Amino acid sequence: MLKRTFSLIPGILLCGVITVISLGVQAAEERIFDHPYIEALVVAILLGMVVRTAWQPSERWRSGIAFSAKQLLEVAVMLLGASISFAAIVASGYLLIAAIAATVAIMLAVSFGLSRMLGLKTKLAILIACGNSICGNSAIAAVAPVIEASGDDIASSISFTAILGVLMVLGLPLLIPLLKLSATQYGILAGLTVYAVPQVLAATVPAGIVSTQIGTLVKLVRVLMLGPIVVGLSLFVARRKRQTGNAKTVPISPFKLVPWFIIGFLALAALRSFQLVPDIVIAPVTKTAVILTVVSMAALGLGVDVRVLSTVGGRVTAAVTLSLLLLLGLSIGLVHFFR
Repeated sequence: MLKRTFSLIPGILLCGVITVISLGVQAAEERIFDHPYIEALVVAILLGMVVRTAWQPSERWRSGIAFSAKQLLEVAVMLLGASISFAAIVASGYLLIAAIAATVAIMLAVSFGLSRMLGLKTKLAILIACGNSICGNSAIAAVAPVIEASGDDIASSISFTAILGVLMVLGLPLLIPLLKLSATQYGILAGLTVYAVPQVLAATVPAGIVSTQIGTLVKLVRVLMLGPIVVGLSLFVARRKRQTGNAKTVPISPFKLVPWFIIGFLALAALRSFQLVPDIVIAPVTKTAVILTVVSMAALGLGVDVRVLSTVGGRVTAAVTLSLLLLLGLSIGLVHFFR
């Protein structure tokens, strides 16, 4: 245990150095322009990508980078729950919840159909559809064992999805002035289109706390749909196995359907809703979540080599990209109903 802890230090320190530089750049922008045109989150991703493209981290660095990209970002998402009350969910209304569910259902069908039209295998098409419609790599990882997808299918669907996830975090805030989106509208758009819950946090922090809260709530509703979908796929696979004479079923763990940090987020939100979280701690907790997010964005950038684009199959690239563009278009049309 102690040895593993020490093994994380080099990678975490590297992410920390990039974080300090990124925060310094943002602070300089604020002094010069009174407003950061490029947030520390974006600077951290870009710096990480530059370093990763120029240098291949050895095993000494990888464990700490991976820890920063996943666990630290999950902690940041969990801490965000302390600033959110369930009253915000009730205030969002049943219409928004229904719209989120409809968007997921429509995009599942559209992404799957588009992937099949491009000639992709059924299992690969399912992975791409679930990743695009629900929560990116997490959905792919949850669905893959249920449908018994091959390693090649998993790698193909995840590789380009990871890059698009980073590009969405970088590019989505540009739509705020272009489409004249309110904080509420942008939060809904980010929650509907960004792949991972932590990436929603990264994409919405530059737009303010209202966008962050709404985006996270919308994304959580979207993620929670993974459970019914995985259960449905499992039942379908089990039925097919019985029809072919193989009755072995795929076990489903509820802990894999709902990640620990989402449970933590909901628990802190519940404590906040019952006024068990003092107002005085909200600001430092939120600030901690932001700093951890910048550290994680540095790690995320360090995990992306832009040269990998040349190794991803053209049909997979087209399927994932077109699916995301369709999801973005559908979501932009939807947010105009929520002002």
